[in-house]
Amino acid sequence: MIYTTTESIPGKDIAEIVGVVTGNVVQAKHIGRDIMAGLKSIVGGEIRGYTEMLTEARNIAIQRLVQDAESLGADAVVGIRFTTSTIMDGSSEIMVFGTAVKLKEE
Repeated sequence: MIYTTTESIPGKDIAEIVGVVTGNVVQAKHIGRDIMAGLKSIVGGEIRGYTEMLTEARNIAIQRLVQDAESLGADAVVGIRFTTSTIMDGSSEIMVFGTAVKLKEE
């Protein structure tokens, strides 16, 4: 499955727009990460535990986007965008959305 932030795929023509697809995940903070984040906020620098958590969440959201597109019979997803929001104190949602398309046969 091809997925891209661009509106087209170089060398490919879009035959049909299948529809909007999404993938999301809500991640909660881990107490161990919170302790390290608190310590890191004193000295500064990257909070790697949170970086890893958000990277994992983004990858899960992309997997769910691809599954949604595949269930519609799409060949690709174009124009993907990411959003994030706080659901409640201590948890965040990562959402990815885009347009599922079928590509012209070559």
